[in-house]
Amino acid sequence: MLNPLSTLRRLIGETLRSRVAGPDADAKAALIWDSPGERWHSPDSMIWHINGDAAMYAGGIRSLLLQALHPAAMAGVAGHSGYRSDPWGRLQRTSEFLAMTTYGPIPDAEKMIEKIRGIHERVRGKTDDGTPYRASDPHLLEWVHLAETESFLTGFHQFGDRKLTQEEADAYVTEAAPVGELLGAVNLPRTEAELHAALERYRPELRASEPALDTVAFLVKTPPVPWIARPGYWMLVAGAISSLPMWARRELKLPANKWFDRLVGRPLGSFATAVVRWALTSPGRVQSGTYSTPS
Repeated sequence: MLNPLSTLRRLIGETLRSRVAGPDADAKAALIWDSPGERWHSPDSMIWHINGDAAMYAGGIRSLLLQALHPAAMAGVAGHSGYRSDPWGRLQRTSEFLAMTTYGPIPDAEKMIEKIRGIHERVRGKTDDGTPYRASDPHLLEWVHLAETESFLTGFHQFGDRKLTQEEADAYVTEAAPVGELLGAVNLPRTEAELHAALERYRPELRASEPALDTVAFLVKTPPVPWIARPGYWMLVAGAISSLPMWARRELKLPANKWFDRLVGRPLGSFATAVVRWALTSPGRVQSGTYSTPS
């Protein structure tokens, strides 16, 4: 006799995997886990653990919101990423890149990095105020890396499966940096303190452009998520918002007060993350997480 709770767990897990990794999630996972060769990271590394935890869901949303504050990064996304016409495709490509560079064989990870570098070389244009930009600019690549790394780490601090020591948080920043540098950024931070300081130096460049506010409305109010899944998605969004700094939330016209955090953002974000973690560690799969494989 089927256990209704186990059936629900498997259904949620498979739905999440198909959305985030794509309909061929198991095939992609097999390429990552089953291909022979040396990896950059080992199972005892912090990046291995943090990038595979359910807190990445809220952290990923936070990263998109924070990245939108840089006009050049936002112009690149709005003009070249297809986030509106193919939002799930963009998410799947991003998640596959993170998974391959974290867990996959080094030659395959390097091929993926070279592919992304080639795409960046072709992406250029002007921001909403006419300022030229190019996606291969090391300064812009640094911003994207900083926003992602800080968001993933902050998401784990807030919703991860355990508390991190300062040494562990610093190790995550150190382990994340080489891929950012292979993509073209230079001299990325190696500690959490350096990460926060580097982000702070970007503050004079950041603002909520019209494309940024449009993207935030798309992500928060009208996401490309089936109605039945929207309550869970909005819980993760609430968690992501609660982990953003107040100045960023005010700039993006998002809730920016401690009562939202205490009564809405943190409790709902924690609950939704716990459900995702439960679903992605369902029995019958070799690894936990989005890119787990059937046993």
